[in-house]
Amino acid sequence: MDTRTTKHIALAVALLALAPARAYAASGNASNASGSAGATLVAPIVVSHVAGAALKFGTFTVGVGGTVVVSPTGASSVTGSVTLAPGSINAADGFAVSGDPGRNFSITTSVGSVTSSAGNIVFVTQPSATQATLGPSGTGTFTVGGTLLVGSNILPGVYKGTYTATVAYD
Repeated sequence: MDTRTTKHIALAVALLALAPARAYAASGNASNASGSAGATLVAPIVVSHVAGAALKFGTFTVGVGGTVVVSPTGASSVTGSVTLAPGSINAADGFAVSGDPGRNFSITTSVGSVTSSAGNIVFVTQPSATQATLGPSGTGTFTVGGTLLVGSNILPGVYKGTYTATVAYD
């Protein structure tokens, strides 16, 4: 053999030695570790209506229409030709919230209407806050005022209705 052939054979043997061979796992060649997991469960948020509370637009005369406004603090005013009758009782509504202590939440209220056999009057609501935080005991409160949109064709009567207050964790 010449040196050239010997070099080729040596190179082929070296390459075969470097080629990966099949590896078979032997016992003790495996390892396990535990991962960690966690979860936080919070108390559900619950809103409830304060017993005896109500959004009261009071007693008024219509004229050619206007509005009756009750603020979230319960203060009342009128616009247009609407006039509050003497002794009219106006009040904001009240709600209680319970849930996870210290957690922030949002408040939304819907449009509502009051009806009687004489007709229907729409009102827009206004919560005392749109966001709040539950106290250390997991409780909070808010009030709701509104604006009653009184038209000129509204007939006398006792009007009653509802609206919705919604709370949700932020």
